[in-house]
Amino acid sequence: MTVRRYPVAIVLVVLTATLVVVNGFAFWGDTFALWVDDAMQLSAGVGAVVCGVVAARRARGHQRWWRVLVAVGMAGWSLGQCVWSWYQLVDGRGLPSPSLADVGYLSFPVFALAALVTLARARVRPDRERWQPAQWTAHFGVAVVLDGLIVTGSLFILTWTAALGQLVRATAPDKLTWSVAISYPLSDLVIVVVAVLLVVFDRVDRPYRANLLLAAVGIVALAASDSVFAYLVSIGAESMKPWSDGGFVLGPLFIAFALLATPGTRRRDDANQPVGIDWWQLALPYVPVTAVALLITVQVVAGAGPDAVEVYVGVLVVFLVLARQLLSLLDNRLLLRRVYEGRQQLTHQAYHDPLTGLANRALFADRLDRAVESGPRPLVLIFVDLDDFKEVNDRFGHAGGDVLLHAVAQRLLSCVRAGDTVARLGGDEFAILLEGEVDAPQAVADRIQGALRRPFAVHGTLVPVRASMGLVVPDPAEPLVTSDVLLGRADTSMYAGKRLGKDTTVVYRPTDDGPPDFPAALRRAAGGIPEGFGLVFQPIVRLPDATPVAVEALARWTTRDGTSVSPETFVRAAEGAGLGAELDALVLDLACREITAAGVDLTVHVNVCASRLGAEALEESVSASLARYGLPADRLVVEITETVPVPDLAAGAAAIRRLQTLGVRVALDDFGAGYSSLTVLHALPVDLIKLDRALTTGIQPDRDAALCRSLVGLCRDLEVAVVAEGIETAEQAELVTKAGCPAAQGYRFGHPAPLSSLRLSAAPLRR
Repeated sequence: MTVRRYPVAIVLVVLTATLVVVNGFAFWGDTFALWVDDAMQLSAGVGAVVCGVVAARRARGHQRWWRVLVAVGMAGWSLGQCVWSWYQLVDGRGLPSPSLADVGYLSFPVFALAALVTLARARVRPDRERWQPAQWTAHFGVAVVLDGLIVTGSLFILTWTAALGQLVRATAPDKLTWSVAISYPLSDLVIVVVAVLLVVFDRVDRPYRANLLLAAVGIVALAASDSVFAYLVSIGAESMKPWSDGGFVLGPLFIAFALLATPGTRRRDDANQPVGIDWWQLALPYVPVTAVALLITVQVVAGAGPDAVEVYVGVLVVFLVLARQLLSLLDNRLLLRRVYEGRQQLTHQAYHDPLTGLANRALFADRLDRAVESGPRPLVLIFVDLDDFKEVNDRFGHAGGDVLLHAVAQRLLSCVRAGDTVARLGGDEFAILLEGEVDAPQAVADRIQGALRRPFAVHGTLVPVRASMGLVVPDPAEPLVTSDVLLGRADTSMYAGKRLGKDTTVVYRPTDDGPPDFPAALRRAAGGIPEGFGLVFQPIVRLPDATPVAVEALARWTTRDGTSVSPETFVRAAEGAGLGAELDALVLDLACREITAAGVDLTVHVNVCASRLGAEALEESVSASLARYGLPADRLVVEITETVPVPDLAAGAAAIRRLQTLGVRVALDDFGAGYSSLTVLHALPVDLIKLDRALTTGIQPDRDAALCRSLVGLCRDLEVAVVAEGIETAEQAELVTKAGCPAAQGYRFGHPAPLSSLRLSAAPLRR
């Protein structure tokens, strides 16, 4: 029986129940009502047999055998009904018991019990998933036993009150009559308890649950009428009204529905979805308890209080219910503990690195902020970066690299105190925060260096590891120091160590001979030019005659001791300290000032980070610089450097159009590397692109020429100018010239130098 047939089944049940009720009034006489009653019982029984045979032929395995057993049991029951009807309607007996009819009736509980056991064994779903209970608890087994005892005790009280007690106390004409009469409530008690327990403890999403529920309802209906029959026999009644036989009609009907019900299946995409709560499983054990409470209340009100058996069993049921509730409280407590532990675990995962178990960047930043904000208190910050870690990944794969990172984390932890913080910031970068009284910070750094220099075992091979470290001991008297400043100093010191030859520790000292700290120099300048900062310019030439058509402004910085710091280092330090916008504005202003003061009629290119494209401050800086030095807008090209992706292409396109409205042209730098792509070129209305040097190296001349030729042709169709970067040799220059590239830039045409050192003359750049 599929889901679509359930409405038909409901209508049939309602009509049958209505017919039973109407027939009970015996409007056409008791004899006619008796004929109709027996006919309905026999029809329901035979119908169940037919449904069982038909459904069994279409099923396999356990699903066939439980239907066969039920069909056999209902066949015996139907034969008993035939004999019963003969006795009542032809022979004229009132309640013919004991008789041959009892043999047929009592055969049904035997086969029904076997059928329930067989159905219970069908626990494997069609996808072969192992059966598991719908709701697991810490005391699931004990709860099952207690619920079973509660149901059994409650149903025993109801059966005792309805028929069993009367039968036990009754004095029957003979032992056979008494035995047959008592067999009905006892067999019904066993089978009803089994059916109810299977319903209570069966999993919610089993595909055969509908069969079990319908069979259980039918069995309970039969048991109810059996109890009434046994009670009437025990008191010597001569007839049984049609109303009392309602269970003998509706019971086989529900059993027939159970035999026809088609097992439901879960969709594949729902297989891993959590199963909801089955309220039957929670409420059903207490339904018979409620019935017992109502029964005893009625007995007390009527003045016929419960007998000793009801009292003793009832007290036992009460204690079982109390024990079950105590178990539920324990389960709730365990559940709350698990929720708390799960929350703690999620918090730990949010603030710790999953590979090494160390604090992650977020937790380290929080602890560093608190350490800085706590006031003048000694602290040491150490930035650790493994040297040449890429070689380990290339040699052993990322799995080997992960093994090494985990081992490094353990060694770092062994070098510090329990209250210190060791964090993995990402990749092969680590940071250490030492708070409180720290003795000889340099000694701690040396201890870390010594620990890391001992070889690590990676996949059975000893691997030497070296690390460059930057160490910062902030001066408590220094004002306005922040965690970002400290991290920037540590990072800068670490990179200074790498420039010195790696495997070193550089201690930051705010003196002339200390490590370079560009963010500090930029802050000290207070809007002016930092000490040692300046611009150099590299020519951009027209091909093939190498006539200069523009220059690109490049930032340079030299420390007080004459050390030249690479742009990658101090630009990254400025970005990390949140001073990237100030650096861009400074370079733009200096470029416009120097190109105007030099008196050369050339276009100047200025780099701007992609993350600031669309910022109002950038557009204000461009307008102010052009107006301040009287530089024509068409002689300024803003190059978008994609060290980070453009955050919003639509907003970036709008910002480019606003710059173009001012007369400024916009270029896309390093096209073909980083985040640059054809998608970006399509989305951003730039005037010029600069091909990354990786496309013009000449390693594969034929492929490079074909690629350059394709890109130049594409840009020509889009009316976008093209400049090839990184041209260092005559071969590379010839390659891009043959590819049709109209302009180029690189050491082949001039090294970056001050404007006064370059020989420049103006020439237009063709598209």
